[in-house]
Amino acid sequence: MTIDGADEVDACFNLIKGGGGALLREKILAANSRKLVIIVDETKQVGRLGKFPLPVEIIPFAAQLTLRQLRKLGCDPEIRTAAGGQNFITDNGNLIADCRFGAISDPKETSLALNRIPGVVENGLFCAMTDTLIVGHADGRVTAADRP
Repeated sequence: MTIDGADEVDACFNLIKGGGGALLREKILAANSRKLVIIVDETKQVGRLGKFPLPVEIIPFAAQLTLRQLRKLGCDPEIRTAAGGQNFITDNGNLIADCRFGAISDPKETSLALNRIPGVVENGLFCAMTDTLIVGHADGRVTAADRP
């Protein structure tokens, strides 16, 4: 079982993850878990994913060429920087391109399209992986639901 958080979650339990930069490792664990439980506060629930920039892990070699291909998908990608202005480097030695798509109408197709780009290692869309969603509300309530 994996218990984790998310940056955004929609009504179908699709997620955007990777705000902390560990999306590849988190996706490997989630994909190999019997059950994925996501815990968020109510501000992370959205009608449609995309308000939060979508993290995409890319290899450093020819990163500008990869960014050009990302733009062709209709997003505005920007290499994430760390404190001090240097490029943020993942635990795997890669870069994160934070991609501003706006509303993502088809998370599954967007994920597939991203992963077809040479230079993309993985993306922060977690589609149809969440089994249980636990939400903390400002009034102190906690709700739990299983994937629809």
